[in-house]
Amino acid sequence: MKNNNKKSDGKKSSADNVAEHLERLADNDAVEQRYYSQEQPFSAEELASVINEARLNELLMQSDEFLSGLSGEIEDFDE
Repeated sequence: MKNNNKKSDGKKSSADNVAEHLERLADNDAVEQRYYSQEQPFSAEELASVINEARLNELLMQSDEFLSGLSGEIEDFDE
């Protein structure tokens, strides 16, 4: 008598493959979360040595301009 169970033949179903893949992704996410949770905060001196304050201020101004323009477009859309 022939056994119709695919697992006994050593073959996995598509559902099994998807489940294994999702499990690996979840494991990778857990490892990444543990890694980042162990990071130490930067001191003010360390941040000052890394951040280009002029460039940061320029980017903040650009984002403010973008958001202001976007707000105006949204208000005009309602009319």
